[in-house]
Amino acid sequence: MSVPVDGRWTVARYLSARLAELGVTDLFGVPGNHLGPFLPVARQAGIRWVGNCNEINGGYAADGYARATGRLGAVAVTYGVGALSVIQPVGGAYVEQIPLVVITGAPTYEQWQNLKAIGLLTSHMSPNTRSNVDAFRQVTVDAQVVTSSRMAPVQIDGVLTACLTERRPVYLEVWENVWDGECDAPAGPIVARPRPTSAAMDRMRTAAVDEAVALMEKLGCPILWGGEEIDRYGLRAEFESLVDATGLPFCTTIGGKSAVSENHPLFHGVYNGKASLPEIYRMFQDVAGCRVGLGSWATSKNLGGTRSVGDDWIVAAHQGVSVGPRYFPDIKLGEFITSLRDALVQRRITAESADAPADYYSATEGSREVAVGEPAAAPPADAGLTYDGFFARISAFLDASASGEGTAATSPYVVVSDAGFSLLGSQNLKMPQPRTYFCQGSWLAIGYSVGAVTGVKAALPEKRALVFVGDGSFQETCQELSTHTRLRQDNVVFVMNNDDFYGIEQMLVHPCFYDPASGEEPGFYNVLHKWKYSRLAQVFSGPDTPMAGVVVGTHGELDALLGRLGDGDDAINAGPVLVQVRLPREDYPRAIHYEVKKNCGSGKH
Repeated sequence: MSVPVDGRWTVARYLSARLAELGVTDLFGVPGNHLGPFLPVARQAGIRWVGNCNEINGGYAADGYARATGRLGAVAVTYGVGALSVIQPVGGAYVEQIPLVVITGAPTYEQWQNLKAIGLLTSHMSPNTRSNVDAFRQVTVDAQVVTSSRMAPVQIDGVLTACLTERRPVYLEVWENVWDGECDAPAGPIVARPRPTSAAMDRMRTAAVDEAVALMEKLGCPILWGGEEIDRYGLRAEFESLVDATGLPFCTTIGGKSAVSENHPLFHGVYNGKASLPEIYRMFQDVAGCRVGLGSWATSKNLGGTRSVGDDWIVAAHQGVSVGPRYFPDIKLGEFITSLRDALVQRRITAESADAPADYYSATEGSREVAVGEPAAAPPADAGLTYDGFFARISAFLDASASGEGTAATSPYVVVSDAGFSLLGSQNLKMPQPRTYFCQGSWLAIGYSVGAVTGVKAALPEKRALVFVGDGSFQETCQELSTHTRLRQDNVVFVMNNDDFYGIEQMLVHPCFYDPASGEEPGFYNVLHKWKYSRLAQVFSGPDTPMAGVVVGTHGELDALLGRLGDGDDAINAGPVLVQVRLPREDYPRAIHYEVKKNCGSGKH
């Protein structure tokens, strides 16, 4: 850690140094006068300021940065109007266990005194002096207000330690006149401080492993279900070791997608309840005898269409383990995975001993190739695009772009998916390289992807990001294209334009619109104002900041575009590309056909 040239430590220097120490290279957000004394100092510490078009996009970008790096993400905003705006993406990061640091510049001591004495409100202030910090206490693991420079090191170190340890957001509010106040120099590194494993925890874990092994032995044909916490806690090696040692097949949750390489021969696709592909659902529910969730969250998306798991499940998540109806609290996931592996190997409970088929798909009518995203036969060039046809072609494109073999393969691309039909379609893309697929699988804020990709690209500048976002979702955060263009990011944003319609909302509320026999009209509130999406390239581009806009509606047009994206000499690749993908309003990914079938009895699939 470098010492200031003048030897003087201030609060701004202290916070900047601590962020740099923790690997923060980019700071997202929207400036305000209360941040004025901090931002230049952060820049001097080597932290790049990435201004966003609004606070929500800044929060999403910091979230994407944290997911892509595995480190902290940081967003800085001004008091009141900025802080209460960024609270929505921070809420998403809290739910999804993403470590973010929210930095807010607040009014000066004198302004607070004026409010207290005569009720004088200055810009962005509320009569409730704790309105900001109290609001953030609901969506953070620690929230502090720094009013004295002498106390700042203790408070800063405390919130950053909590952020590292809990892997969730924290909030730091600093009065404007405190930024330049003197404080002590940093003492010692900031590190995560997880609870130590006690003898009682060891006994609890042993009991849980014994019970889990007994259930797997009794039911036979186990399948593993890797989830979000495999990524959040950096447990890919432990999970892969379990798979390789036992030969057990595995799926992932949609939020845990690409936590491990999907080139692994035992990968059997993404399972998210009835919203899985039919092949995966049948294999997971009917062929497997016991389902073992590791780091998998019970969310409506992961369990699509179901409300609970069951007595034939084992689920280790949220620092506890459920084995059928029994629950074992206070167990660390990484330790459980390793202990489970050792116990299964010792008891010789493997895929072979469990009398399981060599490939679980061989016992279904489905196709493993379709389920894990293998390329399918290309439709005619003049055939109109559908969700399933579009994503099958993208999957083939990603597969062909990868280098290397097996689990060592790498890809020049990462994927950032939005909620809704984009998520249901992209869940089956084949991602050969770990940590190359990002989505907000629990919070499901529409528009997330367009802001998040700013941070993902900042974290992974060597990768090209493909974004899949619905037209309604895109309208929430479209101005972030300006940031992509200003930074010369080469993101490719595919706007899934299904005739200007909130398709997922229609499906969830009145799915019989998608049954041709029903005659049901679309919900008036789901009809969007028509945009010429591709024309936005003309709005955001400049002489030195190019951006391209393209419209595709057939497989031939999509193939032509993908060919251009792979041509390094094509001018389209000089900056971001916005692709308007024309789709029929009545189309939807077949993964969610269960809603039509359940409610209407028929449908197209």
